[in-house]
Amino acid sequence: MKPRPSQRPVLSLRSAAVLACCALVTACADDLAPRMAALNHLVGQPEQTLLQTMGVPTRSYDANGEKFLAYDERRVDIISGTPGVGIWRAGAMPPQSIELWCETTFQVAQGTVRSYTLRGNACG
Repeated sequence: MKPRPSQRPVLSLRSAAVLACCALVTACADDLAPRMAALNHLVGQPEQTLLQTMGVPTRSYDANGEKFLAYDERRVDIISGTPGVGIWRAGAMPPQSIELWCETTFQVAQGTVRSYTLRGNACG
């Protein structure tokens, strides 16, 4: 038995916005494999190759003869708002900004890249 039109669930604007945000995050998630493939090629390479490939690090730290070179990427994405419905603009949502960032830190020992780590919400 089909429900009458008045009994069908209605997708609210807020639900639509949440679904749009989820789709945005899912669309960005496919970038992790290519990023890791490129970074994996740097492991075992001389520090000079790392610097030529990645440029000057955002910051570095020396600890007991090991170097940690960090590269930061940051951006802000704007998710457009939704107009409301009716006189009172029911369901309206203002635009929202989301800060996306990824920090890639390389461990360098004896002049050779040993490993890397990724931190952040936009690494992949």
